[in-house]
Amino acid sequence: MESNVQLTYKLNVPLDPKDVANVFKESGIKRPADDLPRIKQMIDNADLTFTAWDQNKLVGIARAITDYCYCCYLSDLAVDKAYQHKGIGKHLVELLQEELGETVALILLSSPIAMDYYPRIGFEKIDNGFRIARKN
Repeated sequence: MESNVQLTYKLNVPLDPKDVANVFKESGIKRPADDLPRIKQMIDNADLTFTAWDQNKLVGIARAITDYCYCCYLSDLAVDKAYQHKGIGKHLVELLQEELGETVALILLSSPIAMDYYPRIGFEKIDNGFRIARKN
């Protein structure tokens, strides 16, 4: 990627599941990228989806579920590896925070390889969480 590329950021625009699956694959995030019907459901059922675009190419996504008043779960933050280390993920999170306002807590589950990343963009590590894992 050329360093002078101007990215465009968008909120809740229609997305092609193939494009989202490609960003997941190219970012290294573990998602069901080969299950396009499931990716479509993930897109359709999100409350907020901020995206980063290099012209017509989707290069980053932040997908979130929220009640808009108390908490928001950031379910996906993925940036194509060719575009990483340029502040795109951080900017997607900033846009999400601006949209939500200061009264909404932003929470997420991190992959083991991203544990060092999230504190650098403003997240605080917490230990008081629980989960029931999905079967597939």
